Parts: sequence; structure tokens; C-alpha cells
Amino acid sequence: MTTLNPYQQPIGTPLPGWTARPLPPHTPLAGRYCRLEPLDAARHADALFEAFSHAQDDRVWTYMVEGPFADITAHRAYIARIAAKRDPLQYAVIDARTDRPVGTLALMRITPDHGVVEVGAVTFSPLLQRTPASTEAQFLLMKHVFEDLGYRRYEWKCDSLNAPSRQTAQRLGFQFEGIFRQAVVYKGRSRDTAWFSIIDADWPQLRATFEQWLSPDNFDETGGQRASLAALRSA
Repeated sequence: MTTLNPYQQPIGTPLPGWTARPLPPHTPLAGRYCRLEPLDAARHADALFEAFSHAQDDRVWTYMVEGPFADITAHRAYIARIAAKRDPLQYAVIDARTDRPVGTLALMRITPDHGVVEVGAVTFSPLLQRTPASTEAQFLLMKHVFEDLGYRRYEWKCDSLNAPSRQTAQRLGFQFEGIFRQAVVYKGRSRDTAWFSIIDADWPQLRATFEQWLSPDNFDETGGQRASLAALRSA
């Protein structure tokens, strides 16, 4: 139903009682397969460098603003620099089985007045990619944003040419919203940016799907998934 103002102009849905959302506190978030810890160079940098050393090449850094890094000293300096910021607000992903960091991700472009925040700087090592922990890390941050902080909109943006990132966004339940042309310059090249979002109205259904997918019952004896996220959403 369209809302009209006294001039008979269509306007957005009223939000009586809306107040600015809180800034995200930089606190740990715990799950079954992983936990998120505030990124700390002294605690995480060397182990992250080791985790990324398992990669066959440097392709994980292609669409990142920085990297790859020639040695552990350069990587330590990078982790120290990004860990000191509060937007982006960086987290280390800790594998619950090994208690070691295996990747990072961040909340960024945090806009409390509008209840909007973006997840970004997702950098997962081969030890985290394609594991239940990688999905749970995303779920923990989404749940924190929607349920603990009460935000209305959760965004995902990436280079429009980054096919794996676009596929991941859609697998996680983000809806594609379009391409912003020539939105960014990084590493000496132009970037068209693909935009995706989840809004608070989407969250209850997505939460149920994530919880069903992450259940131990959804994995066989070899760790293979019995049902995909997409199949569960369709069901």
C-alpha cells in the first residue's frame, strides 16, 4: 500500500520511533565451527600469514585493496594497520578445531543513523574456504547486526568482475541490486562495483536456513553437506 503525504505525493513507509542504531562493539562472537575475535596483530598476524601460505598462488588478493605481501614483515604491518581502524572493524576467524586464525572479514561503512552496514574485506585462507566455518563466520556477523544491533540493511559489494564473490553473496542470500559503474579506483585500475543486500525483513527466513544448514545433521560422515543453502531456501 502506497503512503501519500498531504500533497498526495508518494513517500516511504513511516518508521515511528526509529532511533539511530548503536555502533558495533568490538567483541568476540562464538559459534559451533568458529568464532570471530577482534583482529589483533600480536595474536593473529603470524598465524594468518602461515594460513595463507597454504594457497597455491596469490589469487585471493586480486580483488583486495592491498596485497599480496612479499614476506611476513609486510604482512604484519598490514594486519597492524587494519586492526587499528574502527571502520572497517576487522575480525579474525578462529577455527574451533585448531584454535588458530584462518581468515578475516570486517564490518564497514557503518551508518548508525540509517541502520546500514556492509560486510567486506573478506579474506579467507585455503584452511577456511569451502568449510562449514566459512559459512558460520558470515552467519555470526549477520546475526549480530540484525539481532544484537537492530540494523535494517546489510550490504555486500565487490568488483563486478569477481565472479566467486558474486556467487558467494547470492549463496548466502544477498539480493543483487545492480552495478555502479566506475565506482572505485584501486591497484591502478578501474572497478565497476556489484551491489547486494539483505534487509531485516529477509532475516528470519535466512536465519532458519542457516541454522538448518549448519546443523551437524546436515553433514555426512566425510563432512559433505547433505543439502545446500540454496536447496534449503527453496524448500
